[in-house]
Order: sequence, then structure tokens, then C-alpha cells
Amino acid sequence: MLPALLDHLFVLFQRLLPERQLGSAVRALTRNRTPWLKALLIRTFVRVYGVDLSEVDHPEPEAWEHMNAFFTRPLRAGSRPIAPGAGTVVSPSDGILEELGYANADQLLQAKRFRYRIADFLALTAAEAEPFSGGATTTIYLAPHDYHRVHMPLHGRVTGMVYVPGRRWAVNGRTVQTVPGLFAANERVILWCASPAGRFAVVLVGALNVASVSLAWCGEVPSAGRIVRTTYGNTDPSLEIPAGGLLGQFNLGSTVVIVAERGLIAWDNHAEPGQPIRMGARLGQNRVGPAPRTAT
Repeated sequence: MLPALLDHLFVLFQRLLPERQLGSAVRALTRNRTPWLKALLIRTFVRVYGVDLSEVDHPEPEAWEHMNAFFTRPLRAGSRPIAPGAGTVVSPSDGILEELGYANADQLLQAKRFRYRIADFLALTAAEAEPFSGGATTTIYLAPHDYHRVHMPLHGRVTGMVYVPGRRWAVNGRTVQTVPGLFAANERVILWCASPAGRFAVVLVGALNVASVSLAWCGEVPSAGRIVRTTYGNTDPSLEIPAGGLLGQFNLGSTVVIVAERGLIAWDNHAEPGQPIRMGARLGQNRVGPAPRTAT
């Protein structure tokens, strides 16, 4: 009884927060270049969240332009080897593997109590969403100490990007278990990708204090008051990305969701929800053959 009450109070507290103003303040603070302030922020962050500095070439605060540069830090070469094998599907990020399975008809699992519609989440019509009914899906939650860059799970071409405005609910267990349809309500960036065997979406879901999302080929995605759709042509070689290739980064926080057309991906039996996962670790298998690999 008490835990449920605390969950609802936490959600009520979030409803009262000026989330846009808070995000702007966090952005300004984490991009402040004042030497003593950025050093204080980085050292405090490392101490509080137990960041593994052995994976970073330059752990000293003075090496970083500001706190956000440290938060979105690249890792030392070889820190995240990409799982080998023809058609291997890899984890796009570090984090906790919250959900791993297949869509239940036209719905995705948020938590044991809640599901949400694929069409709502991917900003599609019901007819457009139909090929994803029963398709493979996974949700990975990134904790503050995690590596916060997001990578391609399966060799393919990025064909489009959709920015969807929304709230910035926190995506911790307490809120996910309490707010129905949270992922379909939160601000998010949907990356549409095509492989020879079908399409899949890699969705970067915003959260409380997430200042923005940046993409490898176009930089920071600006916030807007409406859905913004961008279609990419087939001529840009930077959008043909191997498994493990860089897609973008969270400028603080959040969650990555993959949704694939049915039959495109089969998850491995050993990949269990609730376990920590590292970018590049094998999650499953694509229907088709070999794909080039890269490593962080």
C-alpha cells in the first residue's frame, strides 16, 4: 500500500514540475564551460553514480569541454566489441534490458500492468503499423552511469527520422509502473531503418532532465510543438550503417526501444529481461546474411 502511494505521489510531483524550463536549466548547467563549475559537476557525478573511468582515455575533468561532453563521452577503443556472426543483432546501448519479446498483436509491453499501441508509439496509422504486429521488440533503460551513445542494432540504412513532441516523464521503474502509455506519451526521436529483409525502428525516448537528442549525421534534434518528419535519400553513404555503428546520443538520460517488422528478428533464448546489457552484446539473429561490423 505504502509503495503504491509513494509511486503516485512521485507522479503527481512530476505533473507539477515545469519540465521544459527544467530541461532548459539542466541544458545550460551541463554545458557551462566555467572551469571550476564543470570540474565540480563531473567529479560529483562520477562519485555519486560510480562511473567506470577505466573505459575513458581522459578521465580528468579538465579534458572535457563541459559536463554534457563528459556525459556523452566516447569510450576507449575496444571497450565495446561487437558480437560476431552473420546477421547478428546487437544491443544498441548499455543499460538494463527491461523488456525483450514480441509485440502482442498491435501492442507493446510497457510494464506488467500496462501496454501501449504500436501505432501511437511510432506515430503511424493503424494500417501503417500492421506489419509490426507480432514483431520483435526490446526496451533498454540507460542509468546515469551508463555509456549514453546509441548504436545501430542491425546493419541497414537510416531512411527517415520522426520527432514526436510530448511529455518528459521520468523513465525509472516507479513511473513506468504507474503511468499508462508512458513511452507513447513522452517526447521521442524515431529512426526508421531498412535492412534487406524488412524495416525496424530505433526509438530514443526522452525523459525528465533530458535536454535533447543528437544524431551522428545532423547534430542536435530541435524541439518543436508538432510532429516533424524527415525522409532521407539513398545517396548519403553516412546513413548506411553497420551493426554497432553510431546513431546518436542522449544529452542526459533515458530509454531505447527497438520495434521490428514481424519475422525480421528472432531473439536468443539466453537474453533475459532484467539483466544488465552492454552495447554490442548479441541479442538475436536477423533473417538474412552477413553485415559489416564496427567497434567502439
